[in-house]
Amino acid sequence: MASLSVGVACVLLVLCMVVPSLAAVYTVGDTSGWTTGIDYSTWTQGKTFKVGDTLVFKYPTFHTVDEVSSSDYSTCTVGNAIRSDNSGSTTVTLKAAGTHYFICGVVGHCGNGMKLAVKVESSSSTTATTTTTNPDFSYSSSNRSSFAAYFITCVALIVILVIN
Repeated sequence: MASLSVGVACVLLVLCMVVPSLAAVYTVGDTSGWTTGIDYSTWTQGKTFKVGDTLVFKYPTFHTVDEVSSSDYSTCTVGNAIRSDNSGSTTVTLKAAGTHYFICGVVGHCGNGMKLAVKVESSSSTTATTTTTNPDFSYSSSNRSSFAAYFITCVALIVILVIN
């Protein structure tokens, strides 16, 4: 009976480790990163973005990552960013379904290809956040507390199963 409890505890532990990691992490532009001269619409082809997935922008700090409206994306209008960051490493966790638009806020860079439109599908997980070194480029919610609660619950279940 003890070995059955240990076996169940091991399965639960594996599930606790796998379930939170189901969200995908995409490095924008892959090894090229966030820069001019890249066709980001080609980069998005074949990728399915879901709520909870993360975009990682890697770039020199003379660029920016600006989340913008559809109109500003289409016209490469700078200066109206919803959120902006120029830290060189911006992580955006996709919070809502729909299309999200990003451009470089440096004049002329969007026109040279630094623009990304990401169509995000809904998923079963709706808790997400954006984290960067710039607090002005962040969403209001954080998934750290929900992850901590999930982790503590998993550990408690494992302990209960092992004790019994």
